[in-house]
Amino acid sequence: MKIVVIGGTGLIGSKVVKKLTDHGHEAVPASPNTGVNTLTGEGLDEVLAGASVVVDVSNSPSFEREAVMNFFKTSTGNLLAAEAKAGVGHHVALSIVGTEKLPENGYFAAKIVQEQLIEKSGIPFTLVHATQFFEFARGIADDGMVDGKVHVAPVRFQPIAGEEVAEAVSRAAAGKPLNGRVEVAGPEVYQMDEFFRQALAAWNDPREVVTDPQARYFGSVPGERTLVPDEGAATLGKISYRDWLAASGQ
Repeated sequence: MKIVVIGGTGLIGSKVVKKLTDHGHEAVPASPNTGVNTLTGEGLDEVLAGASVVVDVSNSPSFEREAVMNFFKTSTGNLLAAEAKAGVGHHVALSIVGTEKLPENGYFAAKIVQEQLIEKSGIPFTLVHATQFFEFARGIADDGMVDGKVHVAPVRFQPIAGEEVAEAVSRAAAGKPLNGRVEVAGPEVYQMDEFFRQALAAWNDPREVVTDPQARYFGSVPGERTLVPDEGAATLGKISYRDWLAASGQ
């Protein structure tokens, strides 16, 4: 089965391509690096010819509110139009646990629009909602910097290894469309400020972590359960952050 992976040369996409290839599928990575640009439509018709499934794990190069909204509206619209033309039978997209719980966040708002476009497209689909990736932990800490300290809200946090996100996306791509969502999350639930205290200690990072109920998560203040799935709603990964950190050498 030919499966085109939009964003297939990135962190998650490259893992998805490998997993699908290992299971005998014709997994084709598609990105600006391979001559496919969903913002302009360049290369879409050619790469989608004969494709049964499209997986979209692409991401905006800018998280600025207007830029990220434009990216997901334009790229998703172009991609879905090309899929309809090519007769693609299943669209799989990676999104975030809690999008609808934090609509005032510019990135989350853009992902909501992306999901709405997919749901209204008429193309059978599956949405994979994941919690934050272990790989992004340092970036989250850096984003919380205020006066030389890392400010973090005392809310629930359940990060997951990118490898297990890719496994969930690959499983969805190889399966039948759900016309709905699946959720995946890490095996351990933390209080976010405590996670980062432990993480910075493991990184030998001397920065102080400040528990701040008003700390922003990429521009917005999350609620107690904004960033985690509802009880029993998600498939849980097996890789702990401690084990991932030891294996990755980060």
